Amino acid sequence: MARFKTWRFPRLRRRCRLTLELKQSRRFFSETQAGRRESMGSLRGLSLWALLALALPGGCSPPRGRLFPFGLERGDAELEPGDDVSSPPLELSTPLRFYGSRINSLYVLTNGIIAVSEPLREEDYLGQFPLSFGGIAPFYADLDTTGGHGKVFYREDSSSDVLQLAIHYIKRGFPEANFEPSSVVVVIWDSVAPYAGPGEDVMFQDKRNTFQAVLASSDSSSYAVFLYPEDGLQFSSTHSKNDKEMVPATVGFSQPSTNYYLWVKAGAYNIIANEEEIIGNLHKSSNLGKQGVWAFEIGNSDSVLPAKIAQSPTSIEYGDYDQFPEVTSDASILHQGPIEISEQEVSYDISRRGDQLHTSYSLPEPGAEDDLQTPYQVFTEQPPAEPQLPTGKIPPLQFPDQPFHRQQIISVEEDDETGIVFRYSTDIQQTCANNRHQCSIHATCQDYPNGFCCSCIAGYKGNGRQCVAEGSPQRVNGKVKGRIFVGNNPVPVVFDTTDLHSYVVMNHGRAYTAISTIPEALGFSLLPLASIGGVIGWMFAVEQQGYKNGFSITGGEFTRQAEVTFLNTNDKLTIKQKFSGIDEHGHLTISTELEGRVPEIPFGSSVQVDPYTELYHSSSSVITSSSTREYTVTEPERDGVSPVYTVPFQWRQTITFDECIYDDSLHSVPATQQLSVDSVFVLYNRDEQILRYAMSNSIGPISNGSADINRNPCYIGTHGCDTNAVCRPAPRNQFTCECSVGFQGDGRVCYDIDECQANSCHPNAICYNSPGSFSCQCNAGYRGDGFQCVPGETESEKKIRTLSVCLLLTELEKTKCLREQEEIVAYRPRGPRPIGQFIPQCDVYGNYLPTQCHSSSGYCWCVDRDGNEIDGTRTGPGIQPPCLSTVAPPIVVGPSVKPDTIHLPPGTHLLIAQSGKIDHVPLEGNSMKKLDAKALLYVPDKVVIGVAYDCLEKMVYWTDISSPAISRASLGGGEPTFVIKTDLESPEGIALDHLGRNIFWTDSQLDRIEVARLDGSQRRVLFDTNLVNPRAIVADPVRGNLYWTDWNREAPKIETSYMDGTNRRILVKDDLGLPNGLTLDTYSSLLCWVDAGTKRVECMDTNQLGRRKILEGIQYPFSITSYGKNLFYTDWRRDAVIAVDRTISKENDDFQPHKRTRLYGITTALAQCPQGNSRMYFYSLVGHNYCAVNNGGCTHLCLATPGGRSCRCPDNTIGVDCIERN
Repeated sequence: MARFKTWRFPRLRRRCRLTLELKQSRRFFSETQAGRRESMGSLRGLSLWALLALALPGGCSPPRGRLFPFGLERGDAELEPGDDVSSPPLELSTPLRFYGSRINSLYVLTNGIIAVSEPLREEDYLGQFPLSFGGIAPFYADLDTTGGHGKVFYREDSSSDVLQLAIHYIKRGFPEANFEPSSVVVVIWDSVAPYAGPGEDVMFQDKRNTFQAVLASSDSSSYAVFLYPEDGLQFSSTHSKNDKEMVPATVGFSQPSTNYYLWVKAGAYNIIANEEEIIGNLHKSSNLGKQGVWAFEIGNSDSVLPAKIAQSPTSIEYGDYDQFPEVTSDASILHQGPIEISEQEVSYDISRRGDQLHTSYSLPEPGAEDDLQTPYQVFTEQPPAEPQLPTGKIPPLQFPDQPFHRQQIISVEEDDETGIVFRYSTDIQQTCANNRHQCSIHATCQDYPNGFCCSCIAGYKGNGRQCVAEGSPQRVNGKVKGRIFVGNNPVPVVFDTTDLHSYVVMNHGRAYTAISTIPEALGFSLLPLASIGGVIGWMFAVEQQGYKNGFSITGGEFTRQAEVTFLNTNDKLTIKQKFSGIDEHGHLTISTELEGRVPEIPFGSSVQVDPYTELYHSSSSVITSSSTREYTVTEPERDGVSPVYTVPFQWRQTITFDECIYDDSLHSVPATQQLSVDSVFVLYNRDEQILRYAMSNSIGPISNGSADINRNPCYIGTHGCDTNAVCRPAPRNQFTCECSVGFQGDGRVCYDIDECQANSCHPNAICYNSPGSFSCQCNAGYRGDGFQCVPGETESEKKIRTLSVCLLLTELEKTKCLREQEEIVAYRPRGPRPIGQFIPQCDVYGNYLPTQCHSSSGYCWCVDRDGNEIDGTRTGPGIQPPCLSTVAPPIVVGPSVKPDTIHLPPGTHLLIAQSGKIDHVPLEGNSMKKLDAKALLYVPDKVVIGVAYDCLEKMVYWTDISSPAISRASLGGGEPTFVIKTDLESPEGIALDHLGRNIFWTDSQLDRIEVARLDGSQRRVLFDTNLVNPRAIVADPVRGNLYWTDWNREAPKIETSYMDGTNRRILVKDDLGLPNGLTLDTYSSLLCWVDAGTKRVECMDTNQLGRRKILEGIQYPFSITSYGKNLFYTDWRRDAVIAVDRTISKENDDFQPHKRTRLYGITTALAQCPQGNSRMYFYSLVGHNYCAVNNGGCTHLCLATPGGRSCRCPDNTIGVDCIERN
């Protein structure tokens, strides 16, 4: 019987290290003869033990790498051979925690999946992800073990050696986790083959893959470890049984779907990799610093969290393996334990720079034999409300602009305080090991013989240095300056630091561009130059298969020079633009210079630009294009005739950029591509002095006049996917919609994921969620990036410290803006404000609004976040400069980003205001039909506070504090329009008299209550005294009364008056805290309110003045409405609408929108205007409200009073045309 020498792990690792050092020495000194002699010296110096280690079967890198022990001798069960085989249920002694649920049994599938419920046949799921039955997929593809082509082993194991090995890996990836597993599920697909149909490539059939999944569970949590041995993945795609195309494998996690009575709700899912290049590199990449090893926490609530690479991987000593059992060198039982090669590592810590992410990369020291690449980042696609993986919704990490060429690196060794030696290679070649920071965090880095290249990971687009989430809307900000002669005018129009903002809907390829403060003398004459913004359309054009848009090629970093020649006059204009990539806010930046002469276009003319195509020619970091086009001018009518003429012009442009020259696949873009541009819209707004361009763009092959084969809805923008989704084309004009990274939904409707629910920030930091992103900011008294906070703060950090996200800001320190407001108010005399005094305007978070206006002079200007005026932005009276949030996307004029309003179905609904949109929830009886809740109205970049409904014309009205403005939209279709947008600072509450056709609103900054006609005309101030913070307001059109709240901290109150402003009096002033919301049930005459200070819901009878507590101990209410016996209020802490039965004083339901953001105003949209049997309601039908018929006989404003009305004049009407009378 043969005797075998036994080895303990530490010894074997030490010998392997020596071997590695030998390989390093050979490579390090191979450039010179002296180096070769030194290399031989290293060889002679090797110890006998190292040579013995080399003699082991498999050397220091056995075929199975660092896999967990497996095989029949370990008690494994073996899956039957076949193409589509599922194991019997594997009953677990310790339930698996998966997306917050307990899983008691698992199924092992041939196709690289561990199913968490009974799986379907492969014909019902193959090629789909997520999986309806839910699963864990270390390598999901069409695999086949028929005819001895590999084996699949699985077991549940609780032996101490396996448990300790699992703990070692998990602790390495999650060093702060207190995890002690009681059992481990080990599944390995050993040398399995791809499915091969008849007549397919024989060479492909000979490829084999080996990979392993380990699921470790305790009573409270579970982790997954995926292991990919060296050379274990010989193929990364398999043939599709349907169309014979190659389909990449998928690595990821999928929560089972939930089946309801009439519909199915898809589960959450996380994709780790689904592209060939990424999958092919799994064996030499990691998210815990060990090549080929990946770890994930899979049981934490509704999310999957990746490992965090250890800060100091060198601190893990070889002696850690002494606890493991001995392993013999018998090749026949090498499966019984992992054998690892020790690679020397160094940790690179990249702090947050703009993208609010803190990531550590553990890399092999330069010169090591095996280069460990950066972890591929993971992204979440569908439900959980709580995130997940670090790259889910974060803007790309930006680094200094450095070219991709080689640089000389000086050799030096440093010994820091920890004793760790950092070595920098003397090789002139640049590698990923010392240049990973040049890639986006959403990219992988790949070494090539002469350098390295970056490539965006799955779900992202770009050139690798800059990557953005597929399908996600993009914003472009910049400045424009110019010196342009118009027509024959010898004096040029000169402008500087004019703002340019662009909003791009990526999945439609539609770009909206606005250039502000363009003088009227020039504005109309620039209308034909849609191509100023057209380059942005090229950057984000819809890509047909095999073609790339500008951002995929350049990453948004390039220079562009264009020349426009107007052929009828020979006038020329040059355009110089520089795109500088993505800034710290996740926005692309651009600078533009215009110089030359343009033909004059008369004031008031319209310009039409027909759809056109343009050929883009690419070669070696240069793109050129040229075309001859024309535009049509229609001048204003003169003597009954509107002159129309056409102007031809020639367009030439050159785009230069840096590209990675080492990766040939990056140059696979066809040398010539055709950009197709249609739905071109150009407009100059004389009042706002804003120039607007909009166009839809797609890029693909040169059209040859044959039948159009590229009419897939994804390419022509008719797919109907959500704005935050990517359209995936399929054969025969089919397609699918997938929500972008950081959003969840079915693709048709996508909702923002609130990463803050995962509590990713430091304990001493506050998390701010935002669409497509989130940020962390350290609390007062701490400094750092929000992910890491330490005690202390600088003067600059004091100015930007995180404050309460509550509108009232009662619980934390006030911001600079609020302090400045209070100082002015505190020292002013009682009564009207002194003329000429400026009071800064703050947003709901206490920050300075980007647009500040002087209420007396009418001048407006833009400010930075510290309230300092931005040079060159001040405008004249009545004109607001287009500071960041006011110009993009356009919602008043021209095409909208998407259908802004959705038709409201019949019945009664709740309308709920959120930032950027208004949702509706149908009511059935008194109950909310939560499953039918949908977005009703989209108003991007707006902060909607109050909402009201006109039951006669089916119109919704709302207040917006970001512009600020009062707007409305028809729910039968149509775009939002402004009602009032001047002389407002913070309009909040809004009420509507549907009989008298008036609106009333509060302004908490101007301390006013005003009234106007529904179209915004005939505006009049009702109250501007004895108000501090007016907020909610409701109207009783039948009885002619108004009610409002004032959350003055010193003396909160609820007041009432007639609608004409007379008979003002206080209804409630005792035992109030912060009365935010107010509602009136006209049927019962009950006035109800919510108070965020007393944490109560209360009601009183407006006739008898009796007060009753409905509910106590609520959290942070903001607004309230009523219907039937129920009250419905919005709550900021719960991010929900709560229903309360006022008859029994009990909460009976709640509704939480998919998009977890702050909820503001709420109102009831009645199916019919209020009617009833009471005497007063009978009067309302015949005109009592007296203003309901013929405007009450008034020349201007008719304001109802109990049993009568008052005729009042607007504040801006002077003369005898208006008659006031009671």
